[in-house]
Amino acid sequence: MSAPETGNGKPSAPSARLMYLAVAAAAGLVLVGGAAFYVATLKSHHGDDASNIKVAVTSKSCEPNEISVPAGERTFEIANTSDRPVEWEILDGVMVVAERENIAPSFKQTLKVRLAPGDYEVTCGLLSNPRGTLHVVPSEEANAAPTHATMRSFLGPLSEYKFYLGRQSSAAVRTAKDLADAIHAGDLAKAQALYVVARQPYKRIEPVVYRFSDLQNSIDPVADYFEKREADPAFVGYHRIERGLFVSKSLDGLAPVADRLVGDLATLDERLKAMKMTPGILIDSAGNFATQLSRDRLPADKSRNAQGDLSDIEANLDGLGKIVGLLRPVVKPVDPALAQRIDTTLSETENAVAEHKTGIDGAAPDAPDRPGQRKNLVAAFTNLADALNQLPSAIGIDSNGT
Repeated sequence: MSAPETGNGKPSAPSARLMYLAVAAAAGLVLVGGAAFYVATLKSHHGDDASNIKVAVTSKSCEPNEISVPAGERTFEIANTSDRPVEWEILDGVMVVAERENIAPSFKQTLKVRLAPGDYEVTCGLLSNPRGTLHVVPSEEANAAPTHATMRSFLGPLSEYKFYLGRQSSAAVRTAKDLADAIHAGDLAKAQALYVVARQPYKRIEPVVYRFSDLQNSIDPVADYFEKREADPAFVGYHRIERGLFVSKSLDGLAPVADRLVGDLATLDERLKAMKMTPGILIDSAGNFATQLSRDRLPADKSRNAQGDLSDIEANLDGLGKIVGLLRPVVKPVDPALAQRIDTTLSETENAVAEHKTGIDGAAPDAPDRPGQRKNLVAAFTNLADALNQLPSAIGIDSNGT
């Protein structure tokens, strides 16, 4: 369209109003484009980059607080920007899918996990902080999972492990009742002697128990994850009792804590008996838990009682050994080299624990480790975890196989 003419036949200049509208429209387009570019960049940094998804845990929340990723094997880089140790968990309801514990201030840890499509929650530091959201969308990668083993090969292992869980969880309730009875009777020495015994059944099934986040946070919580630490009213369970028995050396206030522990373990017993066992529980639990031990728990040494700490490690290793033994006939036909590697690293880890035990036998309960002992334990569990974490890709599941 030509510009309007003036009376002398020459085109007139555009009006000031039209010029203003044109400039405003152009500026708006620039702003919209810039905002779209920023959102796309942010989304790519936190969600679409499936190889390394960055999350910062602050004192109050996660940044970002909402993440979207494709299904399949994903790696998260969790940075602790707060001033105290934190944990980061992926939750499916009350079930823990994967977690990283004891991330020190100003440090980062990575978490590799295989995720199925769906919506999940994530914990963000302190247990009182609001949770974030993780959206996992379908992907071709997830649909191309390996199909090596058949469901039939899992029938025996699943049935036997279900029986093992039930037996150990029932023993945890029974021994916790004995501990509570000693506390109610005012017998400090007996309660101290029963404490380590009472923890053993629970620690043997911890590779699966850790998935129940609500019960884990009341049965065996760590004081650092509460706002007021040991003084926080929510700090209960085994470690609260341990602090009274071995640090304060007093039974004051422990009776209601012991009673609650018995009740929580009874609830755990019911849940384990009702839980449907799947191949994924056996395949993923061993590697995930061994990784927790090697990266989060063993370096931190959360127990105040050195001998109790070693007993925990032995019981955890017993539980891992049970899973390894049940999976051996499933793994060996499809990947004999991996089966041999797992057996070797398990044996080496058992030897490292035995050497560690020799080092503290006869020492006071609060005696420190000899130089290098805990480092050797961490190295052994790291090698075991690396081997066990090969199970998902090596075994796979053929849901149509018989």
